[in-house]
Amino acid sequence: MIRCIRHTAAFSFLLLVAVLVNAARVQIFETEHYGTSPANRRTSIARYEQPRGALLVAGRPVTGSRDSGGRLRYERSYTDGPLYAPVTGYSSQIYGTSLLESAEDGVLSGADDRLATFPWWDRLTGTHRPGGRVHTTINPRMQRAAFDGLGDKKGAVAAIEPRTGRVLALVSTPSYDPGELSGNGTAVGAAWRRLNGAERRPMLNRALGETYPPGSTFKVVTAAAALESGKVTDIDAPTDSPDPYPLPGTATRLGNAAKGCADAPLKDAFRASCNTVFARLGAEVGLRDMAGTARKFGFNDRGLRIPSPVAPSNFDTRMDPSQVALSAIGQYDTAATPLQMAMVSAVVANGGRLAPPYLVDKVTDARGVLIEDGPHLPARQAIGPVTAQQLQDMMVDVVEHGSGRRAAVKGATVGGKTGTAQHGVHNEGLPYAWFISWARAKDSYEPAVAVAVVVEDAAAERADISGGGNAAPIAQAVMAAALG
Repeated sequence: MIRCIRHTAAFSFLLLVAVLVNAARVQIFETEHYGTSPANRRTSIARYEQPRGALLVAGRPVTGSRDSGGRLRYERSYTDGPLYAPVTGYSSQIYGTSLLESAEDGVLSGADDRLATFPWWDRLTGTHRPGGRVHTTINPRMQRAAFDGLGDKKGAVAAIEPRTGRVLALVSTPSYDPGELSGNGTAVGAAWRRLNGAERRPMLNRALGETYPPGSTFKVVTAAAALESGKVTDIDAPTDSPDPYPLPGTATRLGNAAKGCADAPLKDAFRASCNTVFARLGAEVGLRDMAGTARKFGFNDRGLRIPSPVAPSNFDTRMDPSQVALSAIGQYDTAATPLQMAMVSAVVANGGRLAPPYLVDKVTDARGVLIEDGPHLPARQAIGPVTAQQLQDMMVDVVEHGSGRRAAVKGATVGGKTGTAQHGVHNEGLPYAWFISWARAKDSYEPAVAVAVVVEDAAAERADISGGGNAAPIAQAVMAAALG
C-alpha cells in the first residue's frame, strides 16, 4: 500500500513539474507569439481601455478619444479631420495606424517606457500607463491657407522653416476624415472600402507619399550643379546654347515654350525657363555631378523620416547623355515629393544649408512633463553660400519680372520657380503645375518659410496650365500666413 502511495506521489510530482515547465515555456518563450496572436483579445481590450494621447497643433489637441461603451472602449476622434489627416494619419481599431499615429504609437498608446518612472514595475504589475502628448511643428494658419488654396483640386503643399527644418504645413487634397475609420463597426469597413476605392484617392498622402516629375522646378538643382561644377561662372554671360537643342546621340531636337532662349545667359534662361539651356547644361555637367548635386538636396534618400516615412525622390544614376539632359529639366525618370521640392527651396533660402525636416516639436507625458525634445538634427552644407546667393537672385528675378509674379507678398522678399511637368504616355496627360518658393520679411536676414505646391488637375486649358497661374497663388497665401 505504501509503495502505491509513493508511486502515485512521484507521478503527481512529475505532473506538477511538467505543468510548471509548460507554464514557464508559455510565459518566457511564447509570450510574444500569444501576445500578438489575432485570437488574443486581451491586448486589444487593454489598448483601448483608456483614452489615447493627443496630437497637438500650436498647443491645441487635434485628436481626442470618445467612449464607445463597448469592449474596445475608447475610439479615436479628430478635430478638423480632413485638414490635418496628412499630418495625423488615422488610428483604427480594425485597420491599425498610419503617419504620426503610427510613428508615435508607443507614446500615444502609453506603451513607451519613457512614460514610466520604473518601467520594470509597470511590466511586472501589468499597469497600463496614460498616453503621452505629441506636439507637432505645424502652423495652423499656414495649414489652413494651403488647404483652402487647394480647395477641391488634386494636389499637395509642403512648407518648411529653412533654418530649422520644422515642417510648418503639410496638406494633401482631396482629403478624408480619419474619424470614419476609428471604431470597429460595419460603418468603418464600409468607409474603408469607399475611401480606398475612390477614383480621386483621398487617402493618398500626396505631400509625402507621392512623387511627381518636378518639371522646371528642378532647374534650381541643375543651375546649382552648373555653378558648383564651374560650368557656369557668370550668370549674366551667354551660355552658347542652340535653339532647338539636339539631344546628344539622338535625332530628337528639344525646343522651348519661351522665346529668346538661343545663347541665353543662365539668369535669363532661368527666368524664361528655357529647356534648351538647362538640358545642355545638364549634359555638360554630366551624370556624376548632376546625381551628386541632386543627392545633396535630398534625392535618392530612402531613409527619410519626419518621423512619418517619406517616399524617396528619384534622380537616376544610370543614364546616357540624352537622358541626363532630359532629367536636368525635371523630366525622364526624375520624380520628387512636394516635401523634397520644399527642401530644395529651403536650401537656397538658407544659404546652401539643408536642415533635415521634422514634424514633431516635442513629446510630453499626460501631465505635460517633457520626455523628448525635437530631433534638431544639424544642418549640412548642400551647396556653397555663393551659389545659394546666385540662386536666390535668380529666384527673386522670377517673382519680380517673370512667371512668378502672382507669388509676390507685400513687405517681403520672395523667390520662386514655376514648373509645368509633362507626364503620361507620349506626354498626353494633363500637365502638373508646380511652384516652389521662399520668403523673408524685408527687415530680416532669415528666411521665414520655403514652400512647394503641386496641382494635378489644374482648372485651365492644357496649353495654359502653368505653375505661375495655378500653383503660385497658393504658395503666396501660405507665405503670407507665415509672415503674419
